[in-house]
Amino acid sequence: METADHSLLHGLATIVGEGQVLVDPADTASYYEDWRGRYHGRALAVLRPGTREEVAAVVARCAAAQVAIVPQGGNTGLCGGATPQGTRPEVVLSLARLNRLREIDVANATLTVEAGMTLFAVQEAAAEAGLRFALSLAAEGSAQIGGNLSTNAGGTAVLRYGNARQQVLGLEVVLPDGRIWHGLRALRKDNTGYDLKHLFIGAEGTLGIITAAVLQLQPRPKASATAWVAVADAGAAVHLLMRLRDALGERLSAFELVARVCVELVLEHLPETRDPLPGFPWYVLVEVQDSLAAGGLPELLEAALGESVTAGDALDALIAQSQAQAASFWRLREAISEAQKREGFSIKHDVSLPVSRLPEFLDRAGEAVASAFPGVRVVAFGHLGDGNLHYNLAMPRRADNAALIDATPQANRLVHDLVAALSGSISAEHGLGQLKREEIRRYKSALELELMARIKRALDPQGIMNPGKVL
Repeated sequence: METADHSLLHGLATIVGEGQVLVDPADTASYYEDWRGRYHGRALAVLRPGTREEVAAVVARCAAAQVAIVPQGGNTGLCGGATPQGTRPEVVLSLARLNRLREIDVANATLTVEAGMTLFAVQEAAAEAGLRFALSLAAEGSAQIGGNLSTNAGGTAVLRYGNARQQVLGLEVVLPDGRIWHGLRALRKDNTGYDLKHLFIGAEGTLGIITAAVLQLQPRPKASATAWVAVADAGAAVHLLMRLRDALGERLSAFELVARVCVELVLEHLPETRDPLPGFPWYVLVEVQDSLAAGGLPELLEAALGESVTAGDALDALIAQSQAQAASFWRLREAISEAQKREGFSIKHDVSLPVSRLPEFLDRAGEAVASAFPGVRVVAFGHLGDGNLHYNLAMPRRADNAALIDATPQANRLVHDLVAALSGSISAEHGLGQLKREEIRRYKSALELELMARIKRALDPQGIMNPGKVL
């Protein structure tokens, strides 16, 4: 290690403590690789500060040395946004030790938490206060709330509650020069100029480091019902969505689309799972909830699904008869990414479209990729209720899959050009990271890219915050 680097690390150790500066490869390996195993990098060290003041002091010292900083939460991202690149001197800054609950305000229905709390811990803290934090996703046991906000995470409850952005009232952020912006306001109305928090939500750590947030909470559901529904195709699923939305209103909290091939992958790689309705081409996982003690909620859902079967929008349906059965339905849906990881690499697309155009996208994209890559397996699933589809491509045989992965740019062009033609977005909830940093230039206007770059230069003139990501 060069003398200047050694001097920097020694100075950083005086801030965070000797044991919180990790340099041994055995200690740093998991921080230098993304969850999918696609991106690998290196850095001078991994730093684990324990307070916002330590974060600020670390950033100030790195800024003085012109050393870049890669903020990292639970490292569950899918676009390489929290992985160091090693193309310039940089450190990984883990927020894992900033995991304190700062305040619960039950009357205001807010929770103030530090960035390193896992999403599950945030949900538990809200539940203990008799309320609910509605953001929910498969990685919630290890994903940290700071990372969720930095990527504007979506998940399964967006249909009713919105993305992470809609659930944040205030932020505390360490800026690229080491100053702390104390924006932890717990106000639902604050019409005093630019709403600065929205600059940092979804910025993937390129403008500053979120160290704490004020989250708004919801009433806990007192009644719920879950169903696994078979449908003929995505068009029928959209009709089913409209019918259930009309019949159940705001009680409809989740509406997840799952292709048969997804179920088969989960059954193959996670043998403890069970197939509720074998033999159908597509499925929808429906969840309805009510904050009132509405004992007739399963009956309302059953009646709506019965009408849907009669009308031909649904082919069959199974309503969970217990919490355990409902959990088994959700396990099928949430284990798809895990099953794909065990299967091997695939070309992943996280796209969003107007709900009305999803069936057209699936039809046209299916034809295009089948023509370009004969034998390709389309693993399609996602949050149909809010228009977010995970459209992943792989070959059944590993030998063929390697050739498909090599053709990723061609596959991306087919899928993303169609998404753009249908007024969609090439990133719905995963962010851009390294994966789509160059790809987005084809789909953002020159003016949008210019404005983003100007914001980046204004806040981070040295370019030390998470370089090589987003822009």
